Order: sequence, then structure tokens, then C-alpha cells
Amino acid sequence: MNLEFGRLALVLLFAIIPVVGIALGINSPGLRARIPLLVAFFAGAIPIISLYVPKKFLSGPTGMSPRLDQWLIIVYAFAILLGVVNVLQNSTRKIARRESGWPFSIVLLVGLFATGGAGIYGAVSRHGITSLPDGTATPFKWIQDQFFQPLQSTIFALLAFFMASAAFRAFRARNTEATILLFAGGLVMAGRVPLLEFLAAPFPPLQPAAAGASQALGKLTEWIMDTPNGAAQSGIIIGAALGASSMAIRVILGIERGYLGLGRGE
Repeated sequence: MNLEFGRLALVLLFAIIPVVGIALGINSPGLRARIPLLVAFFAGAIPIISLYVPKKFLSGPTGMSPRLDQWLIIVYAFAILLGVVNVLQNSTRKIARRESGWPFSIVLLVGLFATGGAGIYGAVSRHGITSLPDGTATPFKWIQDQFFQPLQSTIFALLAFFMASAAFRAFRARNTEATILLFAGGLVMAGRVPLLEFLAAPFPPLQPAAAGASQALGKLTEWIMDTPNGAAQSGIIIGAALGASSMAIRVILGIERGYLGLGRGE
């Protein structure tokens, strides 16, 4: 009974009511706009309620919340399809109009079709996307190894220069906060590498003292990362969680309607 009730409730909330609302909303734009709000409300409320109401039809293995999570996989698939269609439309439009950067759009489309075709081939041939029965790489794996990973390494290598430039601009003792940041950053960087031992290498009598100082500096670095830095990270995570919770509540209650392309009063 619980299983049937949960299944029927999901079908009613996410299939019958939206279809009926769309049919009735053909001549009523206001009603047609309220149906997505109703669907968003139940899609957000059901998982939250299932955490606090220990009922099988809500949080059981075949309850409403786990089944809704399975349905979301189908939504993700359609979202990926819409993303592919969007990329195709924007890229073909840019190529047809010869807009700035249109050769890169050609490369993007070639990569999209080559990678997608290789993945579909692996699924149809039942060989997967990693390796063939003889141990050789599949077309998808070959594209990943020969193109994607080198490009990824190149991007990360370029990011290192941007991070160094940003650190140089940030580590300027313009005020008290920047001075503290500069001092703490210097200690952490010095504690992560055997700097003192390297400097004391030409002087053997100083090497034991340098090794002890390096260990003490390493402990200080760990304390900085665990205590002040950990407290700051906790504050940022709590703030982000509160912001995400408030946005979720606004979406569930229908206050935030930006995803519908509607204003607050529509």
C-alpha cells in the first residue's frame, strides 16, 4: 500500500497535474505559469520532508524521495540534450555569420561529434569506452588520452601563471590585512618546502639546527592551515550553505521565478 501510494502520488504530482495544467492553460497564461511553480514546490518539498518523516512511502527504498531521485536522472539526460542543442545552435550561427572566433566553433563541433560518436559506438558495440577485449584503447579512450588530457594539462599549466600573478598582486603590504596575508602566505610557503635545509646545505655545522627549525616551521604551517585557515573555511562554507538554503526556499515557495523567465509579480 505504501509503495502504491507513493507511486500514485508522484504520477499525480509530476505527470497528471502538469499535463492538465498545460491543457487548461492554453487560454490562460497565468495558470500555465503557475504549474511549474507547483512542480518545483513538490520537487523541493518531498526530499526535505522525507528527512524528517520516517514513512516508507516517503523515505523507504521504494518511497517517493528515492524514486524522485531516479526520475531526476531522466531530467539530467534531457538537460544534457538541451545543452547539446544549444551548443549546436550557437556554434552554427557563429560559423554562418563569420563572427569573431568562428574557427574555434568548428573545432568545438568536430570535437563534440567525434567524442559523442565514439561514445555511442562504444555503447552500441558493447565494448564500453575504456578498452577493447584485446586490451587496446577504444576510440573514446584514444581521444581522451591523445587530446583531452594534454589539453587539460595545458590549461592547468597556464593556470599556474595566473595564480602566480594573482598572488603577486595580492601579496602587497598596502594595509594591515594585506600585510597579515603576506606574512602568513610566506610562512606557509616556507613551511611546505625544505627552505632552511637548502640554505644550510653549504654550511654543515648549521644543518642540524636548520633541520630542527624546518620541523618547527612545518608544525607552525600545519597550525596555520588547521586553525585560522580552517576557521575561515568553515565560515565560508556555512555562509555558502545558508545562501544555498535561502535560495532553495525562495524557489520552493515561488518567490524566485528567474528560472521561468518571469518577474516577481507575474
